[in-house]
Amino acid sequence: MRPIQMVDTKTQYLRIKQEVDDAVQQVMESSAFINGPAVAAFSQSLSAYLGVKHVIPCANGTDALQIAMMALGLQPGDEVITPSFTYIATTEVIGLLRLKPVFVEVDQHTFCMDPASLRKAITLRTKAIVPVHLYGQSAPMEEILQIAQEHNLFVIEDNAQAIGGRYQFSDGVKKMTGTIGHIGCTSFYPSKNLGAFGDGGAIFTNDDALANRIAMIANHGQSKRYYHDVVGCNSRLDAIQAALLSVKLKYLDSYNLARKTAADFYDQAFASCASLTTPYRAPYADHVFHQYTLLLEGVDRDQLAAFLSERQIPSMIYYPVPGHRQKMFGLSGTSLPDLPVTDWLTERVFSLPIHTELDQEQLAAISGAVLEFIG
Repeated sequence: MRPIQMVDTKTQYLRIKQEVDDAVQQVMESSAFINGPAVAAFSQSLSAYLGVKHVIPCANGTDALQIAMMALGLQPGDEVITPSFTYIATTEVIGLLRLKPVFVEVDQHTFCMDPASLRKAITLRTKAIVPVHLYGQSAPMEEILQIAQEHNLFVIEDNAQAIGGRYQFSDGVKKMTGTIGHIGCTSFYPSKNLGAFGDGGAIFTNDDALANRIAMIANHGQSKRYYHDVVGCNSRLDAIQAALLSVKLKYLDSYNLARKTAADFYDQAFASCASLTTPYRAPYADHVFHQYTLLLEGVDRDQLAAFLSERQIPSMIYYPVPGHRQKMFGLSGTSLPDLPVTDWLTERVFSLPIHTELDQEQLAAISGAVLEFIG
């Protein structure tokens, strides 16, 4: 049996090695390393795949979120509502821009923003909502959009973990996650469903004016070279990463299908185990399983992780400390928001390996070891 990894990027690369190597070689021969044809081609291909008018590549997913908030003209002290149960990048940029993060609850089944908690958190200072499509599961965007429209709020989708996911509205209309709000943001970190061989990110929008402003901000605020209209930053996807992402984009749907197939195997293996709750799949969207995250009940999580480690099976906890309890925000005592579901989840979530290269033998070994520990 091949060694089991949380993410097997090497085997994935070897399957498309010639295509990737050829694409990278073309960039090397062109010497157009910054922007250039490879970046433009990837942007156009991703735009067509997502069905969105504009894709603006950038250096990483965190920059994508920051640039999105800058483009919307948010000012210091403005409130931005986001779930606490997410990777820190989502809320880190809010603090970086001197905005005020307002943490809300998530649904215990989907792990995504709870619309009821969102509605209660809105004040006169609220300017934007950042729903997160966590672990590959879409947030309930139809309800979130309705609330945003009622209060004239911007919606920035954090789509770093769900690229390729499809959302269906109650009227049957389907859209790709990341293209539903005013702006969508994603990451191409190597472990992502569409991963580069280094850092990378992108910003999506259907708004022409917003797209123009986003592009300027990402390029030093330039309207044309050496003419700087707004305060910006330097955030670019390099051409080599763009070239290989163009290759991998052709396989994204099959990659996501492989993840779902692995998740189906786990679901079936754990179906009769009362101590494990397998991931919920919301009826309004297809789960693309960036992570396969169980909820443990009556199981010692640390001991389970150690047991698996002894058998060379990795595992992870995404995430052990939610945003509202991170020291960076300085919340404590009476200033700490009451988020019981979030706190409950952080004590129980447990993620198993899931990626495009898992085979039946590996899946059987992983699930068998988990069940052996639980007894």
